[in-house]
Amino acid sequence: MAETPDTYKTLLKPSLEILFKEKKSKFYGYAFPVLSEDEVKPILEALKKKHHTANHVCYAWQIGVGEIRYRANDDGEPNNSAGMPIYGQIQSFEVTNVLVAVARIFGGTKLGVGGLISAYREAAKMALEASKIVKRTLRLQYRLDFEYAEMNAVMATIKRLRLEISSQEMGVDCSIVLSVDTKNESKMLDSFSPLHKVKITKLN
Repeated sequence: MAETPDTYKTLLKPSLEILFKEKKSKFYGYAFPVLSEDEVKPILEALKKKHHTANHVCYAWQIGVGEIRYRANDDGEPNNSAGMPIYGQIQSFEVTNVLVAVARIFGGTKLGVGGLISAYREAAKMALEASKIVKRTLRLQYRLDFEYAEMNAVMATIKRLRLEISSQEMGVDCSIVLSVDTKNESKMLDSFSPLHKVKITKLN
């Protein structure tokens, strides 16, 4: 099993709109950061409204770091002539948690499958080139559940390891969510293992 990388590349914010022209057909390219598949549909619907004369809005997305999920969609273009060339650029730029979409307005001249592949690939490339790509550190979420009697020991361990607290609840019992770099995961688990009354649950 391959190890999950500690860092990954993604987009800081949506790209500017780019325009690639080929034999009077117009290809409008966009790149968006996304964290879930649920974010994809509203973006595509907005693009279809914006380009209401577009014959096709083709796209590809990739989500995840350790476990990668992706989809490529030709939106009526010939099989694998649009979605996969777009996805190929996502792979080429080595980015994830990203959606790249290209809206095509037909210019009256058929491009053929080879021409379509080239045009969609170029539009996707230009959209990613117009994006601000950033490197992020993969962080894991762990929840600690414990009684008040364990508070001092827990807080001392958190302070010693300089762990980041994402949230905490202090009711009848205590619950703290920690955000941990993947490279510090083993050290954190080893440090809490002697505290037998502290329940540790991985959240992602």
